Amino acid sequence: MLDNLILGFSTIANLPALIAIISGVLIGILCGVLPGLSASTAVALMVPFTFGMDPVVSVLLLVSVYLAGEYGGSITAIAIGTPGTPPAAATLLDGYELTKQGKPGLALTTSVVASSIGGMIGAIVLFAFSEPLARVALSFGAPEYFSLAVFGLAIIASLASDNLLKGFLVMLIGLFLTTIGLDGFTGEERFTFGIPKLMDGISFIPALIGLFAMSSVFYDIEKGFTKTKSVVLSYAMPKMRELLGLWKVYLHSSILGSIIGVLPGAGATITAFICYNEVKRFSSNKEKFGKGCLEGVAAPEAGNNAVVGGSLVPLLTLGIPGSATSAVLLGALMLHNIQPGPLLFQTNGEIVYGIFAGLFVACIAQLILGLIGVPLWIKVISAPKPLLLSVIAAISVVGSYGYNNSIVDVWVMFAFGLLGYILKKLDFPASPIILALVLGGILEENFRRALIISGGDYTVFVKQPISAGLLVMAVLSLLSPIIMNRLAKPTN
Repeated sequence: MLDNLILGFSTIANLPALIAIISGVLIGILCGVLPGLSASTAVALMVPFTFGMDPVVSVLLLVSVYLAGEYGGSITAIAIGTPGTPPAAATLLDGYELTKQGKPGLALTTSVVASSIGGMIGAIVLFAFSEPLARVALSFGAPEYFSLAVFGLAIIASLASDNLLKGFLVMLIGLFLTTIGLDGFTGEERFTFGIPKLMDGISFIPALIGLFAMSSVFYDIEKGFTKTKSVVLSYAMPKMRELLGLWKVYLHSSILGSIIGVLPGAGATITAFICYNEVKRFSSNKEKFGKGCLEGVAAPEAGNNAVVGGSLVPLLTLGIPGSATSAVLLGALMLHNIQPGPLLFQTNGEIVYGIFAGLFVACIAQLILGLIGVPLWIKVISAPKPLLLSVIAAISVVGSYGYNNSIVDVWVMFAFGLLGYILKKLDFPASPIILALVLGGILEENFRRALIISGGDYTVFVKQPISAGLLVMAVLSLLSPIIMNRLAKPTN
């Protein structure tokens, strides 16, 4: 193992490789900041630029963009309440609250530190446990994916612990919205209202932008600029002991993110919310979550960056892409005549271990560049409110249109903006809709597939140990907030 580690670092110990890593981190951060440009989109945009490059250098560039793109989305989520990428919706829950309290420096610093540590732990997991984790991924079938989706939806109990009924109502709205489009099994149209663009379902990124960004614009416009109490923004960063005190959060979320990242189709968004929920469940500061808690910022950020290393496990060991981004990476590898799979470790070991080492170095570059950028983002937040809202609205329109070059997506964004505004006015949580949009398709598809395979036997979901275990965890996640609330009530 030590020989492989030395091989990896010696492979990237040259100027072109280091330039590729630093450039990839910068590009990834910038793409992540822009709503509508996800990590997979950023990687896809960079593939043409790798033509003619050395295979190792090109892969290092793309992997660095992937890593930093996952982090970059948290910057706008914290700064202006607009998630740059879908996983950053979980970071927004506590990160933007800190900004509204005048403490953006605390949230932005915690975010980049947690993201970098999560990426490093993900790289270590990738290096040390590639083959065992790949076998775990292969053991997941339709029942297991259904149970994973149920477990993910159980997080609603954590996100809406103040009012479970409101949380479930919003989640049901989100699940209904996932049924719009063509039925994946019969091909029939469902709730498309004759709009051809809706046959593919609701575009997730425009919905995300509308629900969080445009709804805030509507809400702030209604309140009026003169009535808004000005908040003095602090450049203060967390003290070292505060950052070190989060080590359990980093470790727990990074390991969980690495494991979930291995599962094809799970992705960083599910991971971010699951990590947020699990850290909150075991935290001694549960009441602070959603009100500006550093644990609530660190958990999703460590988890979604650890996914990068995890998603590369099935890609490199089995040639199976574990996410949309790793699917783009698979195409890029094949463009350079590199065939992922078990033989890759023998035929192109320097590329594999170079990726491991490069991922680790990219985390260090991300940490340095991210910390340098914190004062810059705080200055952006300090802009006059009318100007800031105008910029947010413009970015929302451009980001939504640019996602698919479709005006329909802009109308989807405005519709979700109005929905988010109404939910905010009625004091309903918006996050359950995002969770439902992410997991609804996985839930329905694997439920129906499992029943087809089993001949209609509903016990198939509890016969498999992994599936049954996930369902038990889902029940515990639903019941734990209720039980804890009752225990916390004083007895007469």
